[in-house]
Amino acid sequence: MKLNVAAMPVPSHRLKQWTLVALCFIGSSLTACTAFNDVKTNLSESIFGAEPANPPVELEEIKSSYETRVQWSTDVGEAGRFSYVPVLADNMVYAVNAEGSVMQLSAENGKTLWQTELGEPISSGAGLGGGLVLVGTSKGHVYALNLNGRKLWSAVLSSEIQGSPRYYDGTVIVRTTDHHIYGIDAADGRRKWSYERATPSLSLKTHAGIVVDGGAIYAGFPGGKLVAIRADNGKLIWEATVAQPKGVTEIERIADITSLPFVDGPLVYVVAYQGKVAAVDRQRGQVVWSRDISSYVGLTAENNKVYLSHTIGSVYSLDASNGKTFWRQGNLGYRNLTVPLPLSNIVAVGDLEGYVHLLSQDDGSFVGRLQLGSKPLMALIAGTNANQFLAQSRDGHLYAVTYK
Repeated sequence: MKLNVAAMPVPSHRLKQWTLVALCFIGSSLTACTAFNDVKTNLSESIFGAEPANPPVELEEIKSSYETRVQWSTDVGEAGRFSYVPVLADNMVYAVNAEGSVMQLSAENGKTLWQTELGEPISSGAGLGGGLVLVGTSKGHVYALNLNGRKLWSAVLSSEIQGSPRYYDGTVIVRTTDHHIYGIDAADGRRKWSYERATPSLSLKTHAGIVVDGGAIYAGFPGGKLVAIRADNGKLIWEATVAQPKGVTEIERIADITSLPFVDGPLVYVVAYQGKVAAVDRQRGQVVWSRDISSYVGLTAENNKVYLSHTIGSVYSLDASNGKTFWRQGNLGYRNLTVPLPLSNIVAVGDLEGYVHLLSQDDGSFVGRLQLGSKPLMALIAGTNANQFLAQSRDGHLYAVTYK
């Protein structure tokens, strides 16, 4: 029996409190589908509930070195149980919501230029490429729209679409929650190839998709596995083990890669929940270095530094060449942080109460803070200039923020 547990990150000591409950559930025999779903839901909410396992650390007053302001904000619709990352291209922002809307907005003022209704919940963020806007739904449909919002084609895959669809050289590449990756013809939606792999009996349900770079697709899987496959035919190039499951129980042994890999030059960086952060050689699939740091949401890299949000709330800056720590900001505990976003001299990170924290790239100290509403932020992305970023919240607000 396979169980995907919808997860929010919790510390290991909290996991151990629920070990006996999980083992009882895993070992039981459920004859009715409704009973299975009820128990699965109860277990998921008990262990990995929407509320943090520990109260978020109270924020201390800081002395701000930057003036921040909201340049514009708009409502793009709630995310529901999904997680979205807006996409910025050619001074346009593309966003989606759980009701099934795809929209194009002006990056200059946030005004909606067009909005297309798909009539079913969108489970992925938007993807762009080849003159297409690409989205996936909870029913396993992939839709291709043109840049004016008109539907061109749709394809039906095996399960809910996970992560944003990607485009590469005439192929739309899509990941599904049943651990398949598909290559689809960008011209008509015809399936060209598929890749699939077996997974452990217990794994975390995530929104992590795929990264495509230089003709290779990089994807993390349960059990701490990172794979590279060919974008033209779906054939495996290599598989690397970046985190080894450890512990006595199934829950303690979860070491899933629950976030996107990040490609930078000859290396691909990846981090596992209850596992390691690692740098992997893109050509050979060999681990160059690794460290015991856990993350649920992921990492990014810039200027020979890796930035990541730890599972329980610290922000790290690591040397990209060897993994050594430059600095650690530990005063954001249990605040369910976003992936850090490096911007010129700062690193921005969002939290569960709608705050964006600005950290110095030099030493990780707080240099600014701004609250955008009161709901959790899902993602921060770079804006149209060096002093702007965009933030999207779970309740459907999209913000353009400037700082100086």
